[in-house]
Amino acid sequence: MKEKVKAKNRSGWILLGITVVLYGYAAFLDTAIALNAMNKSLDVLKMIAPILLIVFFLMAVLNTFIKPKSIAKYLGEKSGYKGWTLALVSGVLSHGSTLVWYPMLSELRKHGARDGLIVAFFYARAIKLPWIPVMIGYFGLGFTLVLSFYILLGALLQGLLMERMKA
Repeated sequence: MKEKVKAKNRSGWILLGITVVLYGYAAFLDTAIALNAMNKSLDVLKMIAPILLIVFFLMAVLNTFIKPKSIAKYLGEKSGYKGWTLALVSGVLSHGSTLVWYPMLSELRKHGARDGLIVAFFYARAIKLPWIPVMIGYFGLGFTLVLSFYILLGALLQGLLMERMKA
């Protein structure tokens, strides 16, 4: 397991090295174009850095104070709108590998969580908070909000469809 973690850490450094080499090669070929590309990259970084810091701070706070196992009682048969809202919001706020979530969701299911809510949770994970600033930077706030709305609507509809299929 530790070998895989080291390989992932090393791959980031390798990618950084390749990027530096490519910028160096571009600067060798045409300094003006390389400087222009680097300035555009820095402009994008300046634009999204504050938003990224806020997102990472909020994710850290939520992961510290909200334990997934404590929400099992809110996902039962009588959860109503609160259950759907909790499934969608927690799906958006969750991060990391999906494989990590399987055991926890299985445990929630054993404690009475509805399958439709679990489906909605998984579908809502399509919204990746760390990528929201990048989407806003490239596509604009309007596009990002509309896409996020439709992803959440799709999550809700998939969950409701699962509830109907189980009935």
